[in-house]
Amino acid sequence: MQTRIFRIEAPAKLNIRLKITGKRPDGYHELVSIMVPVSLLDFIEIRKKKAPGIDLSISGLPLPQDESNLVTRAAKSFFRGTGLQEGLSVKMTKNIPVAAGLGGGSSDAAATLLLLNELYSTPLSEGDLRGLALQLGADVPFFLACEPCLATGIGETLEPLGRWPELWYVIVSPQLPVSTAWVYQNYRMKLTREEYPFIKKQLKRDSLPVSQILENDLESVTSEKFPIIRTIKKLLMENGAEGALMSGSGSSVFGVFGSLEKAQFARDRLALKNLGDVFVATAYSRKRVSSRQ
Repeated sequence: MQTRIFRIEAPAKLNIRLKITGKRPDGYHELVSIMVPVSLLDFIEIRKKKAPGIDLSISGLPLPQDESNLVTRAAKSFFRGTGLQEGLSVKMTKNIPVAAGLGGGSSDAAATLLLLNELYSTPLSEGDLRGLALQLGADVPFFLACEPCLATGIGETLEPLGRWPELWYVIVSPQLPVSTAWVYQNYRMKLTREEYPFIKKQLKRDSLPVSQILENDLESVTSEKFPIIRTIKKLLMENGAEGALMSGSGSSVFGVFGSLEKAQFARDRLALKNLGDVFVATAYSRKRVSSRQ
């Protein structure tokens, strides 16, 4: 009898807004951020195997396949949390650029937790999964929720937005792996103390002005070292974007468009510039876990 294979999609995210509001004694920065999952996807397939251990194979973009991979770490975390002892074969198709401010590793970790919980008939509650997710990284709980959210704390406290305008995003990812730790270490603290009430007020407006709230405190740090980020923003605006911004700690930059046709036009124009990988995406809603023999 063939072993059933379970499959899940792992989306990228964009930081529509990212403001630093404080620094904790442990060194972590507190923030207010609007995060939106988008339809640039990794794919993960898992099946049980008789032999113990976790076998991970990756196609697409190169990634370590050892113990440092967040998929492997997430699977081990799940087994520790449930007390289960099983062997797994995991296949990942990696499409989300790595170390690019798009949250691909965190998304893969969250998808692995969700997939394993389904595979083993939900031994963990939503609260249990969130606890494991936060141990793996501050962004991982967001990808469990997988909907537009206002994030506070270090990114782990999430308020679902409930509504989000239908927009298209052109994402340009230059091949410049950026260290998130380095960016935060070099950020010059200019705390935004009234950010939370300001953005809550904006979110209550009948027509959410997404292009008017684009702001990322980390962009000045990354773009100072990598001026190509400013170049990409300028080109996105020249090719019809309503606004443009770096996502996360970079190096990916995205433009906001009101229609698919405008986004596709800009993608085609920017692809000719050889600035990096160029994608068109829209807001993403996770489909159910699928399975096959």
